[in-house]
Amino acid sequence: MQIIADANKSVTTGIDSADIEHWVQIHIMGRAYKVPAGLTIMQAMEYAGYKFITSAGCRAGFCGACATMYRKKGEYQLQTAMACQTRVEDGMYLVQIPFAPAQEAKYDVTKESYAASTLLEHYPEIARCVACNTCTKACPQDLEVMDYIQDALRGDYASAAERSFDCIMCGLCAIRCPAEITQFNVGMLARRMYGRCGMAEPEQAKKQLAVIAEGKYEEDFKRLLAADLAELQQRYAEREREAD
Repeated sequence: MQIIADANKSVTTGIDSADIEHWVQIHIMGRAYKVPAGLTIMQAMEYAGYKFITSAGCRAGFCGACATMYRKKGEYQLQTAMACQTRVEDGMYLVQIPFAPAQEAKYDVTKESYAASTLLEHYPEIARCVACNTCTKACPQDLEVMDYIQDALRGDYASAAERSFDCIMCGLCAIRCPAEITQFNVGMLARRMYGRCGMAEPEQAKKQLAVIAEGKYEEDFKRLLAADLAELQQRYAEREREAD
């Protein structure tokens, strides 16, 4: 942990690089850089002088913006990662994937049939799945991607929705898929259809919708809309919140 702390100093505090004890060499788009060991790929790229205009978001591994592919020196495998969550290793050859040019079907879930054929109709390429499991290996969330594609092919909305629930839409599965399936979009359709047609509406949601329809919050909304900036700032500062 001390190695990581020492490495982070140069990025977070601007401390002199002479104080950094452990270094690794990485290659960014073919060019070699010496960076402190223990940094994430994103931090290492920033240390090397790159400024993220795109391919960066939450920096917490959940927005899917910093999809990265890399190969390590002496290894043949092409690997995938989130740049904000993966530490650099000596001999890494890195490239950012700013966008996955994937097919996105157009549909209205209120008009779609809750049938097995719906997923196949909008994403017929799922029938080409060869069960190679490359998509699962590429997933930074460790989701069973191939399994939910098989669920989708069978029309099992519940299982497909559950297995794909933690998808961060990074697109790495689709980039690696030899059958050219857009797995993350298939999962999105399965979750939308299951949420609308396969799940019972929660009783608490029904009660709260009724309360809203009765106009309980109308006066509060009007006061907020009429408030000036100073009042809004004061309300924000005095809001109820959990302890830090």
